[in-house]
Amino acid sequence: MVEKFLEEYARLIADKPELIKVTRVNLGENFDEIIIEAAKDDTGRLIGKDGKMINAIKTVIIGYKAKDPTSYRITVKAVEE
Repeated sequence: MVEKFLEEYARLIADKPELIKVTRVNLGENFDEIIIEAAKDDTGRLIGKDGKMINAIKTVIIGYKAKDPTSYRITVKAVEE
């Protein structure tokens, strides 16, 4: 559910939405990492100036924790086109 939201949100922000890929990796009990892979140009858009965009995304995910006790780490990676 969280990864689907992040994928749709990232596609709205990105200039090359077809390259967006979101993967969820279980790192332990109640702790997951969500990796957002995007074009090199789009990683800056997803992180934002001074990290404001990624912090806003993290705030939304923290709000989701009311339903789900899992903690998430969000990582943005650049992929070669």
